[in-house]
Amino acid sequence: MKCATTLLHDQLAPQSGIFMSELKEPNFFSNDEEYTKGMEWYLSHFKPASVDDLCGESSTHYTKLPTYPQTIERMQKHLPDVKLIYIMRHPIDRLISHYSHEWTMLVISEEINQAITKYPELIDYSRYSMQLKPYFEAFGQERVLPVFFERLVSHSQEELERVCRFLGYQGTPEWKDLSATNLSNERWRSGPLRTFLVQNPALKVIRQNLIPKSWRDQVRKSWSLKEKPEIEPQQIDYLKTIFDEDLAVLGSWLGTELSCDNFKATVKERSREWVEQG
Repeated sequence: MKCATTLLHDQLAPQSGIFMSELKEPNFFSNDEEYTKGMEWYLSHFKPASVDDLCGESSTHYTKLPTYPQTIERMQKHLPDVKLIYIMRHPIDRLISHYSHEWTMLVISEEINQAITKYPELIDYSRYSMQLKPYFEAFGQERVLPVFFERLVSHSQEELERVCRFLGYQGTPEWKDLSATNLSNERWRSGPLRTFLVQNPALKVIRQNLIPKSWRDQVRKSWSLKEKPEIEPQQIDYLKTIFDEDLAVLGSWLGTELSCDNFKATVKERSREWVEQG
């Protein structure tokens, strides 16, 4: 979640011989309400694919432990030979982006320093070795490809080719110049009132012609997350203690030292692969 999953999905989708589900996140194996719809419902998302296409989807709920504890068991049952791509970014950056998303969706109303304590998933979803370990135990490391956000955006074509090699893709993929679909510098709160006011055609005319711009700007400011949430220094130290422990495990799997302080430079430097464990 919040690691450029949408970006990679949208880059794989236009490649000849690859079919990515139109519904990017079916959440079939994670969410009980989706799983009860049955495997036929899940497979219906891939019916337009050609017989030889590689098929994929991009449900971020699949690595949201402990929120969805049955995901791996269900996946083993239905897709024992699945190939999995796990995208990671600096864990604190991911947490901030996650918080901004939840604030926008009205899930979280507290400021970020209070939310870190109140909502443990903000931390848990950034504990990458914790999320990966059950997948290694169920499927083996060789069926999981580590990808890093920082490397994906700085070496896009190279990383896309690497992903496709992992999938067994026979063609030569091409990184497309697509508009960003899941990135925003300014977060806007959702909700029925805002949706009604913004999308109603009649009210749009009234807004633009009868309400002074200064008033409209004030309302706009009240709905937007105007600045990047700022984590207090003591909270940063707390997060680094947790994430550095997790990153040390992740780094051992990748044959390198990883910490919050060296994360970005290390993962940007070159593509990282799992090393054999002794």
